[in-house]
Amino acid sequence: MTALIDTPRAWTDQRARLALRAMLDAAIASADPARILAAHLPPPPEGRCVVVGAGKAAASMAVALEAAWPDVPLSGVVVTPYGYGMPTRRIVVREAAHPVPDANSEAAAREILAAVSGLTPSDLVVVLISGGGSSVMALPAEGLTLADKQAVNRVLLSSGLDIRTMNIVRRRLSAIKGGKLAEAAAPARVVTLGISDIPGDDVASIASGPSVPDPNADADLDEVVRALGDQLPEAAIHRLLQRPVRPPTPVRQEFRLIGTPAAALEAAAAAARMEGITPIILGDDLEGESRRLGAELAAKALHPVDRPTVLLSGGETTVTLAGGPTGRGGRNTELVLSFACAVDSHPGIWALSADTDGEDGANGGAAGAITAPDTLARAWAAGLDPSIHLDRHDSGTFFAGIDDLLVTGPTRTNVNDFRAILILPQGGNS
Repeated sequence: MTALIDTPRAWTDQRARLALRAMLDAAIASADPARILAAHLPPPPEGRCVVVGAGKAAASMAVALEAAWPDVPLSGVVVTPYGYGMPTRRIVVREAAHPVPDANSEAAAREILAAVSGLTPSDLVVVLISGGGSSVMALPAEGLTLADKQAVNRVLLSSGLDIRTMNIVRRRLSAIKGGKLAEAAAPARVVTLGISDIPGDDVASIASGPSVPDPNADADLDEVVRALGDQLPEAAIHRLLQRPVRPPTPVRQEFRLIGTPAAALEAAAAAARMEGITPIILGDDLEGESRRLGAELAAKALHPVDRPTVLLSGGETTVTLAGGPTGRGGRNTELVLSFACAVDSHPGIWALSADTDGEDGANGGAAGAITAPDTLARAWAAGLDPSIHLDRHDSGTFFAGIDDLLVTGPTRTNVNDFRAILILPQGGNS
């Protein structure tokens, strides 16, 4: 990678935006299956090789696997969100809905289970897993319907629950997640290649862990039911309060992480150094309400620096909808709007927050947004009240109105959210 800025000069708005975008691009590239997958493959098997998978990177991972093993006979099927598919020659790619499953999500799950049935100990199942897999591969547990699963997903998305708790719920309600896919593949060997979108890289939570034995199979979910019970279908409540009635089938499984949020932040830090910016990594696990975290990051950004500095962080925030009018937006755009309000046009501070998969909630295909010292001034000039848009969860409309939505298109990978806050010293020069 070559530096965008070759000689010291005054910082401009364009220079700051280009530097932030270079960091985001570096983070995404660190989890590009075409670059990273081949090094993590096991030896080809003596028997059959069946490839299955789900998530926003499923198709790009399948393409990378086919390229790495051009002469190995492959079969199987992967499923990815609509618009994330790619052409393949041996592995079938299906598309289904995200973030709420649809009939194609259920059909794909059944097709994947059929692909791994009837295997032998000499066969290998390669599971390609990434964030977004919970929705696109959805098979209701016994006693539940797809409509029940859809209703639960909608409730979870607006509940404010953290992603780990959501995935515990999803595993309890699924006939394929929580290790059940690996059970169906027994006695074949199962090797999972995973791109993590989970802070701390809990492999049981990536796409709700279809190939990983469920560590929370006997978790007490009474508190979750009490919090959400009046919004959940009766069949889902009954299932969530149940404990497993049989031990899981023993499986031969191995999980190999090939891309992580932490590695993405390190890649962004390297890109920052090439631009003459000092990176500070706050962590890949900053969570909580988007609005609150935006204000907390603003407080950090207001501390003076003596050189160009960028605060890098990841982690999935939440937006809790508590009634009242709501608009268009996502957790990243809401965080950036909260940040912009809190820094209040302070000179020398820019911020970017985006989902590395390229889609931030109901934002019309935008990945996130960027804010600059003149954001609020431009908004007021356009007739946009930032506080009103923040209160109405209408951050997408706000940033669209000043042309500051960040659009990447589907990246076909996912290492969670990425945030970069550029802070310049007094005077704004490097």
